[in-house]
Order: sequence, then structure tokens, then C-alpha cells
Amino acid sequence: MNYYALVRKIEKYVVSRFSQFGPNKKQELIRLAYEILRQKKISLSALFDSEEKDFALLKERLLTLRYPQSYLEEGGFYLPKLELDPDNRVNIDKKLSFSPKNIFYERGLGQSAMFSRFRREFPLARTEEILSLKEYLRCKKFTLAEYNKRRENIFIVKERFDFFKPCPCTPGARGCGYYVLNLGFGCPFECVYCFLQGYQNFPGIIIPVNIEDFLKKITSPVRVGSGEFTDSLVFDRFSEFSLTIADYLRKHPKVVFEFKTKSVEINNLLKTKPQNNLVVSWSLNPKKIIQSSEFYTASLSGRLSAAAKLVSAGFRVGFHFDPIIYYKGWEVDYEDLVDNLFTRIPASSIAWISLGTLRLEPPTKKVIENRFPDNGILDEELVLGFDGKLRYYQALRLSIYKKMSDWIKKRAPKVWLYLCMEK
Repeated sequence: MNYYALVRKIEKYVVSRFSQFGPNKKQELIRLAYEILRQKKISLSALFDSEEKDFALLKERLLTLRYPQSYLEEGGFYLPKLELDPDNRVNIDKKLSFSPKNIFYERGLGQSAMFSRFRREFPLARTEEILSLKEYLRCKKFTLAEYNKRRENIFIVKERFDFFKPCPCTPGARGCGYYVLNLGFGCPFECVYCFLQGYQNFPGIIIPVNIEDFLKKITSPVRVGSGEFTDSLVFDRFSEFSLTIADYLRKHPKVVFEFKTKSVEINNLLKTKPQNNLVVSWSLNPKKIIQSSEFYTASLSGRLSAAAKLVSAGFRVGFHFDPIIYYKGWEVDYEDLVDNLFTRIPASSIAWISLGTLRLEPPTKKVIENRFPDNGILDEELVLGFDGKLRYYQALRLSIYKKMSDWIKKRAPKVWLYLCMEK
């Protein structure tokens, strides 16, 4: 389907037929018509077939078409102005490997081991010394199209802020006492649902050299992990952060650290001695979702194989069914996924498993539909939830969690299972 042509067609129709409405009302009608026609094979004239002249009644009818299950259960709907720009679309080349064109490094870091490893791995990349990342970005214009090119630029910096902080749990949710160690900013993966695409405001990936300064901030027993602003291990062959962290954990046995990843970069970890306070976790989704919505990440088989290698070497592992993506027939795929997990990985080696359904900050909706207009992840009923984020309606979330919990507990009754970002 040509979604850009569809938008133009709807805009022309609504502006012509409903000239009596103001611009905001027209925008809501255009938005609702677009979301309905993405899914239903009906004509515009059929969609607006009634003789309704009252905007409230017309909007109500369209809302019941767009949100048939959640209209009466939830009262919050996010209907921003529809603005699709083909220049913002991501060109996914599934065979494309990570190969940055530019390596920027802050003054004084040209002799760092980090810079040397990146330079050795990517000899064709252009290198440039900059005074500081802050100064470099001061006069740079940032657009969504520039974000799409972030894989081309690596910034090697000395980080001075945001080393270590509590996990930013969503308002009203049950916290898990987790802390976050920031090992970088920006990710080379292209997950359709990623919050970074609506959050990151610079065209590149930041890698800090001074991880020892980060670890000094952890002074008491705590459960801490990385993976909030970048994948924990995707750059480990360059950063070797896992080696430094593993050494730190041997000296601090009461600190429990978790690497979260969708990669298979475990070679450095396999060089270290397994320890009870080091956990490596993978985000899991069915093969269908990985292929359609988690571009450049490791395959499901690859993730489970990497986990199995670490388990064989004596490590503990964890898994995150997060975000769980709802679609017709999801139950079959996710139950198979749970069975696949426990067929490959013994429950006794699993430190924990988390569950979390798809959730988005409202502005990220417009980013996703611009970058991935063909993806259907937004076609389901996502409504404003208890924390102001777009979520599946509560009855659906409860059903998903109940089924997932039952499937997991059937295979591993004693596993530590918890919800992430839920009330």
C-alpha cells in the first residue's frame, strides 16, 4: 500500500467534505480515517457514509471503529496530526553489516585503547579529533533523517555525567529496585518499537572510555545492569567493557550485574571465570517479530545458542519477554517460544525472567509511522495508559500476562518472574 498517497487522498476528501470543521477537528478525522483504512478494505465514501454533521457523533463512530475492544474500557486516545515524510523512512538492508564511516574522538583520546581498537577494526573510516562532543554538536542540525544515519558515526568520549542512576521506572508502576550503569548512548540495531528513536537527539553512537569512573560510583550492594541507552554487548569486542566489569564484580560479590543484549557478542565473557553475581540476559520475541521488527539483531536461534554456550561455561542467564507484541495468533508463537527456551536452557541456570507488553511515549508513535510506515505494530489498539504511555488496553494486558505466566511456570515453577513497568 502507498501510505503517502493514502494520506493525501484522505486529506483532500476531509478538507472538501467537512469544510465547516476547524483545522484541529479535521486533523483528528484524517488521523482516524488513516488508521482505520490501513486495516479495513473500505472506501472513504463508505467510511463517511452517514449524514452526520455533528463532529462529536462522527468522531465517536470513528473511534468505535478504530478501537472496538477498548473504546468503552479506556478513555484516552492519542490522535496527533498525521505527518508522513518519505525522507524519514528507514532503508533496511538486511545484509548490511555495521561499518561506521566516521570515528570522532575527543581531544586527548587518540591514544586510547578504545580508539585504537575501532581504528584497527574499521581502517577505511575517517577519523577526526574534536574538542568535545558538546562543542561538536552545538551548531549541528538534527533531524529524523539524520538519526537514520547514526550507524555511520562513532563518538569516543570521556563521559562526565549520568554514570549510575536508579532505573527510571514509569510513574505509578511497581519498582524493582534496579539501577542502571550507562555504557554508551545509541544503538546500531533498528527495533521498530525502540524508545531511543524518539529520545536521541544526535546523529551517532557514543562510546565512553572511562568505565572505571562509572564503577567507582557503585559503593553498596545493589542489582544493576546496562542496556538502557545502548545494547550491553553489541560493541563489546571494541570496548571490552565486559572484561572490566567482570574483574570489578570479583572484588564486589554483593553487587549483581546484568548485561542485556540482542546480540551474540559473548567471546570476551567466555574468557572470564563465571561468577554468581554476573548475569547475561537476552530480550526474546518470536522469529516472526525479530524478522519484521528487530532489524540487524541476532536471530532467535543465535540468541538461544549464545545463552546455551554461557550456561555450559557455568554462567547464569536471564530472559526478557519485553516488549511482548500482540497480533492475531500471538498465543501460538509465544507458547512455542517459551517451549523453545526451556528446551534449550535449563531452568536452574536462569536467574530471572521479566514480562512487559509494548508501551510507547506518545510522540514516538509519529516517529515509528514515519520511519517504518509499512510496519503494523501501531495498528493494534494502543491507548493512553495509567502512566500516560500508549499501551494495550488493560484487559488485553492481563490476558497476555496470565497466559505467559502460566506457560513459563508450567516449565519452570520456581523461576523468578516479574513484570516490568506495570502497576
